[in-house]
Amino acid sequence: MKTILLTVSIFFFLEINAQVINTPPANSGIRAMAEWEELQALNITWTGFPAILKQIVAAGRLETQVLIITDDLAGTEDYLMTANTGGPAFADLTNVTLIEGNYNTIWARDYSANPVYGAVVDSLFMVDWIYNRPRPDDDASPELIANELSVPLYTTTATPYNLMNTGGNFMCDGFGTAFASELVMEENDGNGDYNIAYPNHTEAEIDEITQQFMGIDRYIKMPVLPYDGIHHIDMHMKLVNENTLLVAEYPDGVADGPQINANIEYVLANYNSMFDTPYNVVRIPSPPSTSGAYPDNNGAYRTYTNAVFVNNTIIFPTYREEYDTTAYRIWSEVCPGYTLVGIDCDNSGNNIISQSGAIHCITHAVGVAEPLLISHEPLPDTYATTGTYSVSAYMNHKDGIDNGILFYSINGDDTWQEVSMTNTAENTWTANIPAQTVGTIINYYIQGTATTGKVQVRPMPAPEGFWTFEVLGGVSVAEMQTPDFGRVFPNPANAITCLEINFKQKDNGQIYLIDMQGKKVMDVYAGNFTYGTNKFFFDAASLQAGVYRLVAQTTSSIIGYAVMVK
Repeated sequence: MKTILLTVSIFFFLEINAQVINTPPANSGIRAMAEWEELQALNITWTGFPAILKQIVAAGRLETQVLIITDDLAGTEDYLMTANTGGPAFADLTNVTLIEGNYNTIWARDYSANPVYGAVVDSLFMVDWIYNRPRPDDDASPELIANELSVPLYTTTATPYNLMNTGGNFMCDGFGTAFASELVMEENDGNGDYNIAYPNHTEAEIDEITQQFMGIDRYIKMPVLPYDGIHHIDMHMKLVNENTLLVAEYPDGVADGPQINANIEYVLANYNSMFDTPYNVVRIPSPPSTSGAYPDNNGAYRTYTNAVFVNNTIIFPTYREEYDTTAYRIWSEVCPGYTLVGIDCDNSGNNIISQSGAIHCITHAVGVAEPLLISHEPLPDTYATTGTYSVSAYMNHKDGIDNGILFYSINGDDTWQEVSMTNTAENTWTANIPAQTVGTIINYYIQGTATTGKVQVRPMPAPEGFWTFEVLGGVSVAEMQTPDFGRVFPNPANAITCLEINFKQKDNGQIYLIDMQGKKVMDVYAGNFTYGTNKFFFDAASLQAGVYRLVAQTTSSIIGYAVMVK
């Protein structure tokens, strides 16, 4: 029975009647939603840390509907409508829905279901794993959300699809790539720490189940961190768009810094983004306790990556101003135009971070039923002063795209110039920005309109948020195309050695090692090179001590780099 009041909708459920299915969806084109996509609802569970929850609701309801699972409807409403440690009293409860239900804990991210689409942008449904804790009410709560939103709920609970996972250990790019720590394999090895039944699957079976239920074609798993007791990747990294990883940073040799660095190096060496270009990695310092302690010395696992996207707003945890200002700047640079809302997670009485969790851990979300999906790889800085700068974007809607517009401005001009985009291939739209002189800064964003009239932009906060590139100068065309070596480490080398080469364009060729007499002693790589920084590896253990030269030969150039073997 639903009772609608003037300022708030409160729902009482006599029974759960969501459509629950425990076999894989029959849809084609299954696609798990990325967190930065358009939301119809943000959900939380009302228990513990009410001041933090109230601030999440205050920011979230300005962007979308906020669903609150609570076993005390009157008490929750009273807290929101009263001035208290969570902030001013709400004038009303617009965009807030209270759902009466049972729960065990506050950690909604871990036990809530994940939004997934069929046919890429159609047929919204939710997928729920077996929760990796003995908390039956938490594990059942996704049915409350699915029922409220009338969204089918698929669950990986029945053999052979029984799969255990936790939401804080999962993030995806919206195009079939997902990240997790190797905790997901530990949770499905038939053994467990919490006296509950653990599934028994190989890694290949885990990958197959996530592919069938969520469309994950590439499941990247990294070693767990030694000082992160819960092993959830949202405590130290955040996928903020299709090709950018925001990653926690510690001082050299401190806490999980070395393992985080090794994990990221592994990802960069073995995987490219969906655009087939290297991932951009942005580091954000993790603060210590007031005593200076980090997690390797009993300090809390303070993190700025544990944040949640809510349409045009990003809600992230804060700790102390001296570190918060840096985090705010980095978030602003990585996600320009978004409204950034910081919530203190380390304050007396609201010290949720001491329980190894923050904002992302206590929130989850559901996407809109009919998204207008736009994806674009931002243009890099360029040396070109002739021709045009081609902008290409993927745009898709269940009813089709009617038109696309490229907006651009020069050197911060408030006037946006418009260029109609052309559908050059299925779901691919392109337009050109005229070439500019050296020193010009170009800002731009993309707008798509569906045949239904629905309009979406990317970046989502546009025109307040936009992409930027600059026309550089001072080099010849040959220099523009010639790759250059970055780091080669360790150097001197005696075992596995990493070399970085920055390619100015897509190319192909080979990399090899020669001795001082010019004799080739080792083939390192042969094949295609992608734009940006590429990483390669060779084992120096078999080489005699001495000086060698790494040679990178492409179709248009040849470069070298000296390396010492000891």
